[in-house]
Amino acid sequence: MNRIVLLLMLPVLSPFSLGAQTSSCTCCEASHEQFDFWIGDWIVKDTTGTTVGENRITKIEGGCVVKEQWTGTSGTTGTSMNYFDKSDMSWNQLWLDNGGNQLQLKGQFQEGKMVLRSEVISTQNPNYYNQITWSKNDDGTVTQLWEVLSSSNKPLRILFKGIYHRKK
Repeated sequence: MNRIVLLLMLPVLSPFSLGAQTSSCTCCEASHEQFDFWIGDWIVKDTTGTTVGENRITKIEGGCVVKEQWTGTSGTTGTSMNYFDKSDMSWNQLWLDNGGNQLQLKGQFQEGKMVLRSEVISTQNPNYYNQITWSKNDDGTVTQLWEVLSSSNKPLRILFKGIYHRKK
C-alpha cells in the first residue's frame, strides 16, 4: 500500500524537488559583486584620524541589494539601499536619514572605484551635482569621498572624506 501511495505522489512532488535543485540566482553576476568591497562592519574616521561614526554594510534580498546602516558620533543615523539595475547597467543608491534628508545617486563601477552622482540640483547658483566615490585601498580600508561639482564638473567643495576601517 505504501509503495502505491509513493508512486502516485511522485508526479506531484517532482516539480518541487526539481525546482529546489535548479534554483536560479538573479544577482550572482560579476556586475552585482562590484560593490562587495564595501561590505562589512566599519569604524569610519576622518582624514585626521578622528572617529566620525560606524557603518554596517550587508547584502540583502538574495544578494541583490547592498544595505548601509550608518550611525554617526554626532547622533545622525541613515540607511541606504544600493542596487545594480540591469536595464541601464548602472548602480543606484537611495539614502534616507534621521534628519529627513534624502539623496538619490546613479553611476558606474569604473577603474576600481564606485562613482555615483545625483541629478543636477538647480536650486542654487551655480547648478551642482553631489558625487560620492568609494575606493578600496591597498591596506584593506575604503575611502568615501563626497564632492560637490558644478554642472560643468568643476569641483566646488568636499562635503565628506571618510576612511573605513574594518572592526576587529
